[in-house]
This record gives sequence, structure tokens and C-alpha cells, in this order.
Amino acid sequence: MVLLQELNPDNAAAGFALFEKLGTKFFIRLAIDILSVIVLIRLIYYPVYKNKENFSTLFVFNIIMFLVTFILNKSEMSTGAGFGLFAVFSMLRFRTEGINTKDMTYMFLVIAMGLITALSKGSWLEISLLDLIILLVAFLLETTVLMKKEVSQLVIYENIDLIKPENKVEFKSDLENRLGIKINRIEITSIDFLKDTALIKVFHYESKKD
Repeated sequence: MVLLQELNPDNAAAGFALFEKLGTKFFIRLAIDILSVIVLIRLIYYPVYKNKENFSTLFVFNIIMFLVTFILNKSEMSTGAGFGLFAVFSMLRFRTEGINTKDMTYMFLVIAMGLITALSKGSWLEISLLDLIILLVAFLLETTVLMKKEVSQLVIYENIDLIKPENKVEFKSDLENRLGIKINRIEITSIDFLKDTALIKVFHYESKKD
């Protein structure tokens, strides 16, 4: 009997009816969302940060957000419930592993794309334009068009006499000569008086060859 029920044409028709209820609007928005996220993650995020683990995480997170938000929007649940769900997803910090600021920024971007694509009342062209604006801003922020990109590196420094405030100029000059870079700012992370060394974080603007 169970097998007959599974093979019942009415069940198959119900499955096709589900796709009919979703309509072409759903599939167009899903295609726009997937294409936008692929561009964001594969062409903007990955070439800079080379993080394969977050590649799949960001993509799946966006798809889940889009599907859940679209279904909630089609149901009789209130708008407040939808934003409550968004808040829950937004506060997820993957407690088992720390997420840096950049990764968290891209996490919010993929969430925003999923919400915009699923909830926007505009046409597919308007939705595409909104996603394009997000992509353009993300791309510009990863280049030196809007501002110079600052990078950092850790250095173990043995001449701790120069880290005194009165030797600031000589300290910076010595580091620049050793590293061969123009230093923007310096942070002293820790000092080991037993070994007469200091752990220093050096900040400088990224050059083209970097």
C-alpha cells in the first residue's frame, strides 16, 4: 500500500504543483542570488584572502538565508518574525572557531544579498542593480581606488633599548632599514626582558608587488 501511495499520480502532481506555486519569480531571484554570490566570493573574496573553508560556508549561508526568507515572505508569518530570524543568523559567531573582521563583513554581505533578493518588491532588473551595487562597493574596498590598503607583519626585535618613547624616530628608522619598507605605524605587542626581545606588529601600505 505504501508503494502504491508513493507511485500515486496525485502525489507527483502535488510535487509539480509546489513548483507551480513558487512560480518563475522564485527561480529568477534564485538565479540572480546565486550569480551575485559567486561573483562576490569567487572573484572578489577568494583572490584576496585565499580561504577555501569560508568559500563554501559563505555560499551555503547565503542560499539558506534566501530560501528561508523567501518561504517566510510567502507564508502568513509576520515581518517581525522574519527580521527576528535574520537577527538570529546575524549573531551566529561559530563559537568553535574565531572569525576575523573581514570574514564577518563578507558574512553580513551574503546575508544582505539573500535578504534583498528574496524580499525586494522590485523587478529582476532592480534586484540585479542592488546586488551589483553591493558587489561594486566590495570590489572597490578591496582595491586601492578608494584608499590605500594597510597590511601588517609581526617582527621579533632584539634592540629593545630603541623601543623607549624618546627613541621613537630612531626605532622606526631602524625597522625601515631592516625590512626595506615605509612603515606607517608600529604596535609593541609584548616584551621579553629575559631574552631582551620584543614582539612588534609593523603596519605599512601594501605595494603593487605585494
